Amino acid sequence: MSTAELNRTASQVRRDIVRMVHAQQSGHPGGSLGCTDFLTALYFKVLKHDPAFNMDGKGEDLFFLSNGHISPVFYSVLARSGYFDIKELATFRMINSRLQGHPTTHEHLPGIRIASGSLGQGMSVAIGAALSKKYNSDDRIVYSLHGDGELQEGQNWEAIMFAAHNKVDNYIATIDVNGQQIDGPLNKVLNLDNLEDKFKAFNWTVLHMDGHNMDEIVATLEHAKTLTGQGKPIVILMKTIMGKGVDFMETGHEWHGIAPNDAQLENALGQLEMTLGDF
Repeated sequence: MSTAELNRTASQVRRDIVRMVHAQQSGHPGGSLGCTDFLTALYFKVLKHDPAFNMDGKGEDLFFLSNGHISPVFYSVLARSGYFDIKELATFRMINSRLQGHPTTHEHLPGIRIASGSLGQGMSVAIGAALSKKYNSDDRIVYSLHGDGELQEGQNWEAIMFAAHNKVDNYIATIDVNGQQIDGPLNKVLNLDNLEDKFKAFNWTVLHMDGHNMDEIVATLEHAKTLTGQGKPIVILMKTIMGKGVDFMETGHEWHGIAPNDAQLENALGQLEMTLGDF
């Protein structure tokens, strides 16, 4: 896809997000909107993947969503890239739906390799998958996405140490640095201080990118791929705005996990171009 096509797709994904969360009056729109551009670029431009979906992922790049509460954006991107019918997005969070509030594997939804939402666990899983590829002489790359607040979970730092010690250099982690979490600004809840310094101290290669500049996202991801195989895991610190694309959701942490009412939905949809057709 061209940059223009990626941006048009991202606009549609944002429409999907607010409509899904509004329909059930439940879900997490803020982080989903903030990570839309990244996941659109990843799935429609960078990732080598097959929507036919083979669980073992041999010969494919793998992606693991660790901050599973942003499932609306993940489900939309998977559906829009062909993993399942976009009409299924209308079942989000319904009883017996495959599209639960946090992704699960029990429902056998194509594109979902792990249950996620218990924060702090996704990096450990992704590192295990990356090591598996190394042991099986599979030269593809493993990617993961994490919230910055999620790094307050101690298991992450064990994983960060393990990845560097074992030279897991076919792994690219991205941190959504929006500075917000459910209880408020991250620096007031539990400040992480300088993430670049922390990752460098743990012997990772550190990159930065603007999570709302599509050209920069693609360029940074492509650059990160060239740094694999050099003995270090790679992390991208991605600056985003929670609620990006809907002006009244960009004000702070409040839209982490609340749903828009009818009037707010219409306001949001008025700001987001329908480019591919709603589900």
